[in-house]
Amino acid sequence: MKMSVTTYEKKASIKNGVGRMIFSLLVFMLEVIFLILLFSTLNNHAMWINAITRVVALLLVLILYGSNMNSSMKMPWIILILFAPIIGVGIYLVVGLNSKPHKMRYRYTKINEALKPLLNDENKKIKSKNSFAHLNDKSEGLASISNYIYRYSGYPVYSDSDITYFSSAYDGLEAQKAAMRKAQKFIFFEYHAIEDDKAWDGIFKIMKEKAKEGVEVRVFYDDMGSIGFINTDFIDRLAKVGIECRVFNPFAPGLNLFLNNRDHRKITVIDGTVGFTGGYNIANEYFGLTHPFGEWKDTGVKIEGPAVNSLTITFLENWNAAVDKKVELSKEDRNKYLPEIDYVKKESRGFVQPYADSPMDDENLGENVYIGIINNSQKYCFIITPYLIITDEMIHALGLAAKRGVDVRVITPGVPDKKIVYSVTRSYYNTLTRNGVHIFEWTPGFCHCKMCVSDDLVATCGTINLDYRSFYHHFENGCMYMDCQAVFDTKHDFENIIAEAEDVTTKYTGVGGILKLRQMVLRLFAALF
Repeated sequence: MKMSVTTYEKKASIKNGVGRMIFSLLVFMLEVIFLILLFSTLNNHAMWINAITRVVALLLVLILYGSNMNSSMKMPWIILILFAPIIGVGIYLVVGLNSKPHKMRYRYTKINEALKPLLNDENKKIKSKNSFAHLNDKSEGLASISNYIYRYSGYPVYSDSDITYFSSAYDGLEAQKAAMRKAQKFIFFEYHAIEDDKAWDGIFKIMKEKAKEGVEVRVFYDDMGSIGFINTDFIDRLAKVGIECRVFNPFAPGLNLFLNNRDHRKITVIDGTVGFTGGYNIANEYFGLTHPFGEWKDTGVKIEGPAVNSLTITFLENWNAAVDKKVELSKEDRNKYLPEIDYVKKESRGFVQPYADSPMDDENLGENVYIGIINNSQKYCFIITPYLIITDEMIHALGLAAKRGVDVRVITPGVPDKKIVYSVTRSYYNTLTRNGVHIFEWTPGFCHCKMCVSDDLVATCGTINLDYRSFYHHFENGCMYMDCQAVFDTKHDFENIIAEAEDVTTKYTGVGGILKLRQMVLRLFAALF
């Protein structure tokens, strides 16, 4: 019997959220149109205003050209402003210039100044240095990537923690629920999207029981990610059973300059000793309860030991950013949320390094970790992503690795969830395959996992897609793990995925002129927002 389809993208049963989203988008579009019409009218009635607009356009182009912005990000803006100065300047002032509002950047700076040092007290510094030294003995290349993560995000590497890989979202969720049932102090739960339906019901039941026992439970979700299928009374229902809930960046009418930055993270932390992350949200299709796009492939990891502290700090960053007040953690809170535990490691070897990326700084950590792993690869590098919309730097890294003789394989979905985005994804195949990269499409359905594995030594799993939104606009998190069984488990899963995928390398090595032109236009606009 065919199951009824209730999809993340298309569900419309919760009218309040959908109506609010449509209304807000209309207001936003009307305000942008008003600004463009205002500029156009003024330019048509006064030559000197027209001249000023063109001077401003030229200055913006020069500023963009000389900026530290990635070339793939700056060139579309330059072309748009030169081709249509009025529209280009208007859109850039609304969207491009305000992609990192100063108020929010300042807030995140203060939050991280309060939180990040908690990962590096004297005792933890000694352990971190020892872990790094052992990793350097194993691989200087991986140690350099690890050092980059620590220096530019503050997240250390751990050699005293374990990691378990889950080849399906269902297995990951069941492990999460088992760990949540054992919670004694707190549960932190942060997800881009929560669907108030069957998958969530099982989690909510456990949370209610734990809250009744006196366990502190916090739930955090992104408003844009959940707007289509969480009702307006969701927070109130949680509060009634003792669960505190906050919303990231509420979607509201008007020119919200922070609107383009969403919380795409997926984190669960239990008692500061067990943590989970991966690609899946809390919605039915991720766990095979509905099938909107054929089979759904997603993955996750469980972290045990001191490395969970990094996930806790990542959760507390956005949790505190949701309210405009000073971050203060008492000694009692620090001991509760970041416990010093005598963890007995199950595996004799291995390194774990959870990390997070934020659009509120100038460091593209998520993209650079991928590039670092690709550049360090000697034998093979396998990558899977639902969306492939990448920069020139990433294209160069993948192509150069293939030219060096590395077996580079990129896996994308065989069934798209968004057809336009899928067209943009395919537009990159030609460039990559010409440089020796092998492209596979997973034919059973939609692969939503975001991972890579290389040389039987290192793997990553988390929320970071290979696209502009993940690299430049979203709050993301991931975990790099090295020299452990989870790396081999990840590789084995990749081999199973490839066995079910179609090799489309030769199919896209050369494309026709009309198709190539269409793809170039799509790629041009993909980088703008």
